[in-house]
Amino acid sequence: MTTLTCLMLAAALLPALTAVAAKAGGRAFDNNEPRAWLASQQGWRARANAAQANAFEALPFFFAALLLALHNGAAASYLAALAGAWLALRVAYAALYIAGLGTWRSIVWALALAVNIVMLFAAA
Repeated sequence: MTTLTCLMLAAALLPALTAVAAKAGGRAFDNNEPRAWLASQQGWRARANAAQANAFEALPFFFAALLLALHNGAAASYLAALAGAWLALRVAYAALYIAGLGTWRSIVWALALAVNIVMLFAAA
């Protein structure tokens, strides 16, 4: 179970990594009004902020699929492999989003979604 717990923690921290990417080193960053500052950003910083939002959006399905599969008796080692694949895909997704590679980003997003669906039915 420890591996799954660590993977869940890493998934939960992924939005924070993209937030740091969006804000780190930005000129005139205002931590009192971060949303207004982020809304004014362009280029890779704006894409990093969008990747942060998408990372938050992806978490509920990931956690639900993983927990349902565990509840239904799926093998923890199989789920760890799927969760690790999902996490790797989501890290790649964030990198592709920040780099502005939209087509590849969409392909990786679809692959991560497919992994979630497989996880959802892992114990079937």
